[in-house]
Amino acid sequence: MPLSIINSFASWVLKQRIHQIELFLKYPNEVQEELLHNLLTASENTIIGKQYDFGSITSYATFAERVPIATYEELQPLIERTRQGEQGVFWETPIKWFAKSSGTTNAKSKFIPVSNEALEDCHYKGSKDLLCLYLNNNEDSELFLGKSLRLGGSSQIYENNNTFFGDLSAILIENMPIWAEFSSTPSNKTSLMSEWEAKIAAIINETKNENVTSFAGVPSWMLVLMNKVLENTGKESLLEIWPNLEVYFHGGVSFSPYKEQYKKILPSKDFKYYEIYNASEGFFAIQDLNNSSDLLLMLDYGIFYEFISMDTFGTPDQKVVRLADVELNKNYAIVITTNSGLWRYLIGDTVRFTSLNPYRIRVTGRTKHHINVFGEELMVENTDQAIAKACQITQTEVIDYTVAPIFMQDKEKGAHEWMIEFKKKPADVGLFQKVLDETLQTLNSDYEAKRHNNMTLNPLVINVARENLFYDWLKERDKLGGQHKIPRLSNQRDYLEQLKEMCVLKH
Repeated sequence: MPLSIINSFASWVLKQRIHQIELFLKYPNEVQEELLHNLLTASENTIIGKQYDFGSITSYATFAERVPIATYEELQPLIERTRQGEQGVFWETPIKWFAKSSGTTNAKSKFIPVSNEALEDCHYKGSKDLLCLYLNNNEDSELFLGKSLRLGGSSQIYENNNTFFGDLSAILIENMPIWAEFSSTPSNKTSLMSEWEAKIAAIINETKNENVTSFAGVPSWMLVLMNKVLENTGKESLLEIWPNLEVYFHGGVSFSPYKEQYKKILPSKDFKYYEIYNASEGFFAIQDLNNSSDLLLMLDYGIFYEFISMDTFGTPDQKVVRLADVELNKNYAIVITTNSGLWRYLIGDTVRFTSLNPYRIRVTGRTKHHINVFGEELMVENTDQAIAKACQITQTEVIDYTVAPIFMQDKEKGAHEWMIEFKKKPADVGLFQKVLDETLQTLNSDYEAKRHNNMTLNPLVINVARENLFYDWLKERDKLGGQHKIPRLSNQRDYLEQLKEMCVLKH
């Protein structure tokens, strides 16, 4: 069958989904209410369903009153029972897949349950919808005339008591539909290689002569791969290697600090960037418009959403609201109930709503990754945007960064201390520091108040990291590639002190 016919057929199939998306756009809250009812009904005979008497819950109010908000640590005993082979604990159908995730902070691994329903109706559905929305917005696309270069995790699948665990990307590849495998590169074998540096070399050799039309992966790691591709081929632009490239699907970390670097190696005004928001726990939101940073919250993936305002998060006054009651431009911690049996699970991410009709969001950070030592409520969204602005004005490029507080001592005021690794260093670090500080003040009124006349906070401090510092820090912790990322903000100094020590040791 000619590729042009495959491209046309695939586009037609994917676009049929638009009508279903329009349904939850029109009736978002009704779709969510029905979804919650279906999740409760499906699980009423599980151990957790009997514990909270799911069969008698007929309203959201009763559900919220009866079922507590849960962290991973609180759900872990139930998850471990399932990992040991017991079924019907928190979900109706057998669960044999677990996405192993340690996030950015915990050395201790989490094992997130992934049901067959979540694979089909959430993760794979999200991937198809991403293509559907992209094709709907770009009718002249020739995406399926070539392949998508994917860069996922590096873990193989491991078996334990007839249950299996590994990176989410490894689980998705293991269960991948034939259509997805046919349209992807590199091969599954290469994608699942465990040793990061050998894997990068194998990906380059396998893909540089393919007709790649799109690529997908975490911006920081994808940039490492793309720069290695250019180095290997001696080219200056990715379009010299893959002339039919048209879109980069990205997620995992903010794109803001890296966007200008991508524009340099993809010098085309027609090239598209599409963002997604997914995690081991589910696929949550997709950019549904060209040239937009807002993500459409997908409401029919078997996930029921609740939100906690960060104003009250973790306090006795903590208030949980459902989707119908969220407000614009407030930071919320996300709580999810899923078709993998995560009940009122605190995922650890924060978002703010940029639109309520339809519901569109931006990811602003992590509940644990913000700085509020001095009442400044600094979020990752603020620092990412400020870094991007400082890079633009000073013509510099950043590889990665982390920020920690300098605590008040005696009569000395506090401050924020940054560790920044530059790909292209600023000619004047003082100017970069000034632009960064002033931009943060324009983005965050609490930070501005604390910085006013150095009232509470002194000017921020910048440490210029040695080359490959963050890479070496991750490598030492066996966290190269995949979804692993640098913790950007912390209320403690642990990460910063470790990095400073490594910086000194190498010097």
